Amino acid sequence: MTDLLTYDALAPKLDWPGAVEALRSGHHLPRAEIGDLFLGPADATLLTRAARIEGLGCGVKSVTVMGGNAVRGLPTVQGAMMLMGPETGELRAVIESRLVTEFKTAADSVLGASLLARPDSRRLLIVGAGVVARSLVSAYTAIFPELEHVEIWARRDEQAKALVDDLSVPGVELSVAGELAEAAGRADIVAAATMAREPVLRGDWIAPGTHVDLIGAFKSDMREADDALIAKGTLFVDSRDTTLGHIGELKIPLEAGVISEADVRGDLYDLVPGTSQGRRGDDEITVYKNGGGAHLDLMIADWIARSAG
Repeated sequence: MTDLLTYDALAPKLDWPGAVEALRSGHHLPRAEIGDLFLGPADATLLTRAARIEGLGCGVKSVTVMGGNAVRGLPTVQGAMMLMGPETGELRAVIESRLVTEFKTAADSVLGASLLARPDSRRLLIVGAGVVARSLVSAYTAIFPELEHVEIWARRDEQAKALVDDLSVPGVELSVAGELAEAAGRADIVAAATMAREPVLRGDWIAPGTHVDLIGAFKSDMREADDALIAKGTLFVDSRDTTLGHIGELKIPLEAGVISEADVRGDLYDLVPGTSQGRRGDDEITVYKNGGGAHLDLMIADWIARSAG
């Protein structure tokens, strides 16, 4: 019987450079086949994502996203992922979804930033103070050794303060951001990880040269950036197949005619092998939509299974 690979058992054995490299190397493989299924209302959704990559195998991750669980003291997202081998389809592993999602989500963003942000970036602003924000602090500071200051903003100051008080990164100053507009204006990288359905970031806040990392929106009615920011920045996505027409961050401005699909300059299948140029100048604002597709789950799950020995 295949064992369940749990977060508590495996997370201490994993690292962010390994996760980022798993995604980087995965994008040298053939483009993935993917399929998503959403069932249930917005506050109680069953999300099932499947992917197949030639030479890597297949994976299916199924999770519940229950908005009311926080007040019950339960995780908002719960579930598991099945990983199947490429040759015979054997079940290689069943992995706790939290383990896959945490490393996939932050590594996706940091890989995008490593290809698009200015290498001399010193200040990171994280918008949101939940589970994803915690992993973003670890992932960004591991991959961007030049970072000196990380600010965290949340709608509730006490949530941001609790996260800052609970974290420590040698050589990096961690603090709670005050006014969001001011914090966004002085950041070199802005990473948004919220459950917002209306924009929380405005284009006129963002200074030239900033890299904006949009993570939170995963459904067609969700977005974190306003039309001005989407129109102002040079747009990239982790995958055209899982973002355009699916996630409100781009779907809403596309339908409104604010942008066209041609305005999305590339995805990781273009950026990693270098078939699409990333940042073209120090003053360019780059905007990256982290859609977190099933193919990324598969790449990370394969890495986790290999790391488990």
